[in-house]
Amino acid sequence: MTQSATDIVRDVINAAVVDAIVALKDASQGLPNALMRDLAAIHANTAFGDLPLAVQKAVAFSVRDAFSKLQKNGYVVAEAKSVLSAAPRPASRVDPDRDRNPRRGFKKPGGPRTPPSGGRR
Repeated sequence: MTQSATDIVRDVINAAVVDAIVALKDASQGLPNALMRDLAAIHANTAFGDLPLAVQKAVAFSVRDAFSKLQKNGYVVAEAKSVLSAAPRPASRVDPDRDRNPRRGFKKPGGPRTPPSGGRR
């Protein structure tokens, strides 16, 4: 039985976090000060290129692994443009000649309302 996409992504994210932590530990070569310096350098606005090289490699591997796990379980991973352009658009049910202004025949808001043409007073 195939796993749900949520379960696969959860497993992949867990593995990616663990791999990134292990990569940080390996990059510090057992020096606690270097590890703390590398951890302190990571914040919410850290770009991918700002991460240590070992962490970049771990993240790249995790991304490839995520796509292969999804495909192995029968999910299709495609570019959004190709999926959207391949799907036919439903025909419009709206009459293009229809008047789109529901307030036509009335004065601007705030003034007295007048009935549309042909109305009785």
